[in-house]
Amino acid sequence: MDYYPVFMDITNKRCVVCGGGEVALRKVQALLDCGASVEVISPSYCAELTDMAAAGKLRIHSREYREGDLQGAYIAIAATDNRDTNARIAGEAHRSGCIVNAVDDADNSDFIVPSCLKRGDITIAISTSGKSPALARKLRVSLERQFGHEYAALAQIVSEVRSEIKRRGLRVDDNTWQESLDLESLTDLIKNGKATEARNMIIRNLVGGAD
Repeated sequence: MDYYPVFMDITNKRCVVCGGGEVALRKVQALLDCGASVEVISPSYCAELTDMAAAGKLRIHSREYREGDLQGAYIAIAATDNRDTNARIAGEAHRSGCIVNAVDDADNSDFIVPSCLKRGDITIAISTSGKSPALARKLRVSLERQFGHEYAALAQIVSEVRSEIKRRGLRVDDNTWQESLDLESLTDLIKNGKATEARNMIIRNLVGGAD
């Protein structure tokens, strides 16, 4: 199966996670990081989920999943330790129109969750189409060594430069942008505390190649 890669805006969207263990915790954290409104359904919870609920970060329902729990949900995550229950959750999701990820059951899932590397506004998603999550994680760890936190600062700088170029009314084509982003030089400047110099370097390169 070929999956269509997409980044979704789930801010304030109702997302339901069924399950209260470590797997559910990882799913919940990822949803919260993206601003979702999260509800968790499970008769028992790991301590971290309990703490999150106490802090008002999510709502919990201390019971087993039952039909109708996904009404109005945007995303459902079936992360219980019972494969039959996960299949029932997926079935309701398909009928109700919300998209679902059933843990370790790609056939009952509308999407799979990639292994992600985040550096500020930069997200690198790695997927093996469900064939080998272990390989996806291995690749992510390898990329983490290549992409340090200076890339988060670089993304912010480039965003600011882009706004500045627009403010000046300059037209810069894609090739000029690519040539202006000397990643090695820019990240070296940032790592050495010279973010302003990095910003000025990009602007000089772009202005020189602008129409």
